[in-house]
Amino acid sequence: MAKKFIMAIDLGGTNLKCALLDNSLKIKAKSSFSTKSFDSKYKLIQGITDLLESLILNQRLKRSAILGVGIGVPGPVDTLKGIVHFLPNIPGWKEVGLKKILERKIKLPVFIDNDAKLMTLAEHELGAAKHYKNVLCLTLGTGVGGGLIINDSLYRGSDNAAGEAGHFPLNENGPLCGCGAHGCLETYVGNRKIIKAARELFGPKITLERVSALAKENNPKAIDFWSQVGGKLGLALSGIVNLLNLDLIVIGGGVSYAGPVLFESIRRTIILRAMRLQAKRVRVVKAKLGMDAGIIGAGYLVRERLKG
Repeated sequence: MAKKFIMAIDLGGTNLKCALLDNSLKIKAKSSFSTKSFDSKYKLIQGITDLLESLILNQRLKRSAILGVGIGVPGPVDTLKGIVHFLPNIPGWKEVGLKKILERKIKLPVFIDNDAKLMTLAEHELGAAKHYKNVLCLTLGTGVGGGLIINDSLYRGSDNAAGEAGHFPLNENGPLCGCGAHGCLETYVGNRKIIKAARELFGPKITLERVSALAKENNPKAIDFWSQVGGKLGLALSGIVNLLNLDLIVIGGGVSYAGPVLFESIRRTIILRAMRLQAKRVRVVKAKLGMDAGIIGAGYLVRERLKG
């Protein structure tokens, strides 16, 4: 029997990652590009199309060998119809029928879902959340995405919009968020906010990777910086822990690489701010699948939809 493959895309506010996976969700090839150079949704969609075509060509694949394309996007989605409602951190996207557009262009089945939900599915099936029944997964990047596992199943809510922990309000008079509200968690711990804060503290050329390295070298300013980020996360998570009585919180995305100081601050804040019983129950861990969780989740989406 001829080998079959899945193509997977993880679209972020800063970068787009594309991968070829086999049917057991092992990554065979990967590429990426920055989304910042595309000034309209039409150009970005064409960029996605070109990347997929390039991967097919470079891997010398026949279209008959590809089961389908899975795509995770950073915003609310009608996952059955493949319509992107809007993307808080990528301007110009409103009620875009991405599934139909791409299927017409690349002549392959396309399946679309929210990126954090796909990360959640991947971590629950193959990663850090395996064997846990009640889980929140957070992905910390340009935006802050979230996905919920309740009683061992992904909880989508009535409009497939559940799990948006990044838009948990911390301050009614806080900064304006990309979603249109004020003072969301994302406005305090999204990449853009914390890079800006880091540059005010350490200078205009500092990177978050360097601040993480400084924290691991016991630099007091860097330790305090990540402790404050962890404190904001822990505050929002305390409310969610009280509400849902979770077993586990899994944290992925670029910011999760800050290291132990971030996780210690999150745990400490939850112990201080959440109710005792719920705080005692919940564990906070780093995503096991790392930066590939979204891609693996997109592959999993294709496999599951084709089964059904």
